Amino acid sequence: MLTYDHVIQSEAIKTYIIRADESLGALGYTEHSFSHVLHVARTAGYILRTLGFEERTVELAKIAGYLHDIGNLVNRKDHSQSGAVMAWSILHDMGCDPGELATIVTAIGNHDEGTGVPVNAVAAALILADKADVRRSRVRNKDISTFDIHDRVNYSVIESAMTVSEDKSVVRLKLKIDNQFGSVMDYFEIFMGRMLLCRKAAEKLGMAFKLDINDQQLI
Repeated sequence: MLTYDHVIQSEAIKTYIIRADESLGALGYTEHSFSHVLHVARTAGYILRTLGFEERTVELAKIAGYLHDIGNLVNRKDHSQSGAVMAWSILHDMGCDPGELATIVTAIGNHDEGTGVPVNAVAAALILADKADVRRSRVRNKDISTFDIHDRVNYSVIESAMTVSEDKSVVRLKLKIDNQFGSVMDYFEIFMGRMLLCRKAAEKLGMAFKLDINDQQLI
């Protein structure tokens, strides 16, 4: 049985993640390397485990989280679809069970706000985990004077956490923002599509999605 540990130990997959991130770096995007994909894998697993899903489903969510951005190796445009195709080939060659492979590929192919839909629990958890990873350390540009709005918003986030409520009715993204670098309005300007997708993902898992910024509930 293919495990998350098998996947993260693959040198080929590590290479694809590194090279995909290099391409995004050349385009001026935020960090999408191991810090991001490992964070997404852990968060997706946490969400489903907390909701009481079977441990194998949790494992599939973690695998999907680790692999979800490899499509950037091909092109940023439609990277969720190209990443899904890449993941199918990689995991098929690693002996992944066809049913489990289908679940992982579906989640990867539906994680991006441009075309994504939370069609199953793994896809929903992946969407929430991916869109929650907003933080200062993802900004590559070290020259604050040249920040664009994406740099400003990510750099402004000094604390970020996604939690599931004790009664499992709410998944909450809590952000602490330094208004010196970005405002709440800036956040919504570039992330409204992501937040709407998070709401749909939460609903797929039987929860409401809430967003708190600087201890104020905004969604």
